Amino acid sequence: MEVKLLQSTDVTGGTFTLLLIGMIGTAVLLFLGTGWVSRKWKLPVALAGIVAMLAAAYYWQAREVWLTAGQMPVIYRYIDWLITVPIQVLALYFFIGTVARPPTGLFWRLLVVAIVMILARYMGEVGFMHPTLGFLIGIVGWLYILGEVYFGKLGEINTKSASETVQTGFFWLRLVVTIGWAIYPLCYFIGSFAGGVDEGTLSIVYNLADFINQILFGLIILYAAAKESATAR
Repeated sequence: MEVKLLQSTDVTGGTFTLLLIGMIGTAVLLFLGTGWVSRKWKLPVALAGIVAMLAAAYYWQAREVWLTAGQMPVIYRYIDWLITVPIQVLALYFFIGTVARPPTGLFWRLLVVAIVMILARYMGEVGFMHPTLGFLIGIVGWLYILGEVYFGKLGEINTKSASETVQTGFFWLRLVVTIGWAIYPLCYFIGSFAGGVDEGTLSIVYNLADFINQILFGLIILYAAAKESATAR
């Protein structure tokens, strides 16, 4: 079996390796964390752990592709997003569900919107639909999710929550969804309408963004869950 070596000057390959290790460590920590928190917090923590585990599987495969071919076909990343982004949206739903149960219809709306958002961006980026249409559908989906967490039922439940820990945790999770997720439409816009960027640089940006969008996201949930569980004892 041929061993694919990571070259010292391969910064892109280094970020794939860095995120692979980071995702594995985060997944292990979050799954262990389900044993530290009270029952109502186990589901959001477990969902964050599943996101990290699936991201680790993606980074393992992506690292192999990069070291072998020196490129990263966009379909690999969209397969990851198509699964992890909807799970993250549901993690937000169940995070707030520890305070008061949001409407069941909202659960399905968030799930469908997250899937459509990712599919539209993928189809626009690879040419299955007009890039502008894919970009606009993706933006509308993202804005809908932001609307729910800031001004919709999720935001309303958070505002009425008596738990300072939940309010603080949700504040930081909203920042991740607002600022961290902004990298996706921004890179889409640059790639489709502003002359593009080389695959190596694009992969570095996406990989480092996942520190915020997936690793930090999960750690915020775990921190809030552990703190609330300790207070309840």
